[in-house]
Amino acid sequence: MADPKGFLTTGREAAKTRPVDERLKDWNEVYVPGSLLPIIGKQASRCMDCGIPFCHNGCPLGNLIPEWNDYAYREDWAAASERLHATNNFPEFTGRLCPAPCEAACVLGINQPAVTIKNVEVSIIDKAWDSGDVTPQPPERLSGKTVAVIGSGPAGLAAAQQLTRAGHTVVVYERADRIGGLLRYGIPEFKMEKVHINRRIEQMRAEGTKFRTEVEIGRDIDAAKLRRRYDAVVIAAGATVSRDLPVPGRELTGVHFAMEYLPLANKVQEGDFIAPPITAEGKHVVVIGGGDTGADCVGTAHRQGAASVTQLEIMPRPGEERAAGQPWPTFPMLYKVTSAHEEGGERVYSVSTTRFEGDEDGHVQALHLVEVEFKDGKLEQKPGTERRIPAQLVTLAMGFTGTDRANGLVEQFGLELDARGNVARDAEFATNVDGVYVAGDAGRGQSLIVWAIAEGRSAARGVDRYLTGASELPAPIRPTDRALTV
Repeated sequence: MADPKGFLTTGREAAKTRPVDERLKDWNEVYVPGSLLPIIGKQASRCMDCGIPFCHNGCPLGNLIPEWNDYAYREDWAAASERLHATNNFPEFTGRLCPAPCEAACVLGINQPAVTIKNVEVSIIDKAWDSGDVTPQPPERLSGKTVAVIGSGPAGLAAAQQLTRAGHTVVVYERADRIGGLLRYGIPEFKMEKVHINRRIEQMRAEGTKFRTEVEIGRDIDAAKLRRRYDAVVIAAGATVSRDLPVPGRELTGVHFAMEYLPLANKVQEGDFIAPPITAEGKHVVVIGGGDTGADCVGTAHRQGAASVTQLEIMPRPGEERAAGQPWPTFPMLYKVTSAHEEGGERVYSVSTTRFEGDEDGHVQALHLVEVEFKDGKLEQKPGTERRIPAQLVTLAMGFTGTDRANGLVEQFGLELDARGNVARDAEFATNVDGVYVAGDAGRGQSLIVWAIAEGRSAARGVDRYLTGASELPAPIRPTDRALTV
């Protein structure tokens, strides 16, 4: 414990965001560059080095949080980076994108603001990159075994890096034109600049991982043939089927899934377009869905110059304090104001969309909604609360229902599915098909980036044991060890 009185003498101080009027003019990350490093040592000193660190249990990766807090306080950045990478392949991703269930489980958080674990994490890894402490780690010898990884999101990349470092020859297949999955095209630039993905990819290339873009397994390559070509396969294709809203007017032009809208904005930042084919500029925008993807749509619409932005959520507004049924150290469902919400717009809770209204040319012009409430455990419409709001662009951000089955991957492999429609797997992350493993959202369902990385690492260990009979990779997190935290 670096400072036994740190939690008593130092208050919580989080990363500062740039002024709204400044950041809406660009797509750079919203935080003030360099603002964390001067304060992060003091913030790390607030860690109490608990005898039972519940933050470990709150984090699906089992991050060694008190250890790297201590190193950060002492400004031993190389040691902090080593401890951080011991459990997490990509802390620069999680330090920017994770909702931080570790902070919800922080013991200090019982009666004080929790330690800024996420800020300490991102400070350590950014310092490590700047100092040259993040270097390729190629294997000392090759096993002669080959592994195909389907999908290049956080689960696929984590599995690929672990397997490459274990000495196997790994090829990652990605159906998009660039590596990164939803990290690349689902996360807006203002939440995570893509330089963080690019330099990890270069590290992985230097370690020996191979990448194949614009190749969709099931369409471009038959899945059964892929299995015969490689000694093992890891499916990390995500849960990319968006939940639809089958109401009258759904077919109107201007009603899009969030994952049709967000990638185009990212492609502008990649230089593929001068202007996005779908834009919020000058339009009244309605975002249906109150989660993180919805907030990403809100922030994107602001930067594109929307006339107005309204975000709809069918559930009631969460409270600002823990509910009795969500005691510490569980992850509470709290009212959250993201950087996108700070930038403007209206949030409307307890409403349900009944239909879309279009003009004579088939373009959406308005959305009709009604207030809803819980009665006997069911959501019911409240009579007399119907209203109409303008909408020239609507994005559906209501989550995802499972992995893509339209490309034939599931059928060609002959995979069994669980009751929720995800690819079924056992405690070693193995599917019913010999040598085929699954990690991340494809097997778990829509979840967090920390779960994706944790499962990618665990599936890699299962594959390594399958190929060699033993494994020195970290012991896996069992799929049923912990309940989904959000």
